[in-house]
Amino acid sequence: MSMQKPITDKPLLLSSLIFSITLTGCATTATTVADKNDPWAGWNRGTQTFNDNLDKAILKPMAKGYEWITPEIVDEGITNFFSNINDIGVFINDFLQFKFTQGGMDASRFLINTTAGVAGFIDVAKMIDLPKHKEDFGQTLGFWGVPSGDYLVLPFFGPSSPRDTAGLIGDALFNPLTYVSVFGGAAVNAATAGGRVVDVTDTRADLMTSEKIVDEASVDRYDFIKNSYLQNREYLVHDGNPPEEENDPDLFDESSYEADDLGTETDTTNSTPANKGSNSTKGTGVSNSQSVDKKPAHFLELTAPQ
Repeated sequence: MSMQKPITDKPLLLSSLIFSITLTGCATTATTVADKNDPWAGWNRGTQTFNDNLDKAILKPMAKGYEWITPEIVDEGITNFFSNINDIGVFINDFLQFKFTQGGMDASRFLINTTAGVAGFIDVAKMIDLPKHKEDFGQTLGFWGVPSGDYLVLPFFGPSSPRDTAGLIGDALFNPLTYVSVFGGAAVNAATAGGRVVDVTDTRADLMTSEKIVDEASVDRYDFIKNSYLQNREYLVHDGNPPEEENDPDLFDESSYEADDLGTETDTTNSTPANKGSNSTKGTGVSNSQSVDKKPAHFLELTAPQ
């Protein structure tokens, strides 16, 4: 009885081994790039989970109850009141960024809404075409060249960065409620704390629709929130004109398109037969095709927030 030797396809085995090593290398490279772009991802994901659980257990139920018991006109008045207090920090940051015209408009908004708008509960300034602007101390630091730093998720506060974390301190110093809390008595402190709870609850109630968009449109909720936050902050810091990233493969300068068009024209000219040239462009250097406005396939156009 003869023993049958197992058949081994050595080339196939070698190819499978090389393929496996290649996949492992690609996975390692992808992980390294991700860690380089988001070095605090472990902390950030854990903190986001903590914030989500806190929101689900406390803030969201409070916001739903607030929406249910608060008439729309009262809800709008509360939103206007805290927005009017925020305008103090807005026009201060306007002036720190040398936006004197916008600063004058925002200071006028605060004065008009505080007086004619009954302490800010009615947005009279909006009725006379004085729009609300969004400026904070984090944007001011960006204006003066302070780098953003890596993405950072803060407990209770959510998406941020080292620069915007420092900006929170500046915003607190520009908010009069901070000084009321520090120098007021126990009753005043209790009233201020209650006001902050109402402000947070009102803000959370206004984000119900945005929450649905995030949950339904995102594959990875963490990445979706991170990218949205970073793009929005760049948009705000540069007043709607963020610089193009040099390493972005989807963004090319105009010269590259011109070079491609010139190369196409040259190839067309050189490939035209000499004896079929009634409409030939040979010797003229001009293409018959019309120029078109080309944009990368993944070009993202940002619009101003409503």
